[in-house]
Amino acid sequence: MNAPAVTLRACGLDLRLGERPWLMGIANASPDSFSDGGLHRTLEAQTRLAAELLEAGADIIDVGGESASTGEPALDPAHEIELVAPLIERVAGELGALVSVDTYKPAVARAAIAAGAKIVNDVSGLRDSELADVCADSGAALVLMHTRAAPRERLQDPNLYGDVAEEVLAFLRERVAQALVRGVAHEQLILDPGPDFSKTPAQTIRLLAASERLHELGRPVLMAISRKDFIGALTGRSPRARLPGTLAALAHGVEAGAHIFRVHDVAAAHDFLVVRAALAGPGEPDETLGLADELRYEREPLG
Repeated sequence: MNAPAVTLRACGLDLRLGERPWLMGIANASPDSFSDGGLHRTLEAQTRLAAELLEAGADIIDVGGESASTGEPALDPAHEIELVAPLIERVAGELGALVSVDTYKPAVARAAIAAGAKIVNDVSGLRDSELADVCADSGAALVLMHTRAAPRERLQDPNLYGDVAEEVLAFLRERVAQALVRGVAHEQLILDPGPDFSKTPAQTIRLLAASERLHELGRPVLMAISRKDFIGALTGRSPRARLPGTLAALAHGVEAGAHIFRVHDVAAAHDFLVVRAALAGPGEPDETLGLADELRYEREPLG
């Protein structure tokens, strides 16, 4: 199906979603991310990464200071602010990017918005209602994600759900209502079904297979499918070797009408979407389309 056309309101911007899939590139400021922790340790390296993601085709840069990896204590909000605020200032200011902050802490969200973020990506499922107050006061968009677990808590129970899709819909419907009561506008909300969060690989697969049902709630759908555990379980691959599986999940999400895809490998996802759109689209290809000579061959240098 085609993604339903929706407007997202974010700090005074009216963003029209649905004409094509948007890519949310990941720029972690956290040292313990499950798939790229430690690769970009300095502010300069993190800023370069964000610039590369934008050049590769990212529409949004998602900045996070605390990994969702389980078993570790939560960061102090002041430390998390020290990690994310300088990066957000540079990505939103110098690079002119649309920035989301991956946090569930109201103090961090408030500081991130002051630094230039326009979207709060809450992976706690609005566990703290004050986060909605921050978005109501600032006008920032708010991602509501399904989870039954506390942040950094691992919950893998094959008997947790009867109908996982129905229970995710009910949870998100209740969280939407909660956000509206706190003053967040309906147009500020984004929904994320939470692949892998408080779900076994089998539960995630069942949920994503039924993900078209998320459109019943009338808000844009974010799919955070990049390098996830369910892909590793299916393929036997470690996180950085899960790109082919991620692209398969991306294809499924596009067919289900999702609006935004959170990915590490933006260039590969962008190229996949470009070729898919050319082959699946109703229009005729541009007759002037051609391949530059320098892209025609790859040869090892002689000598």
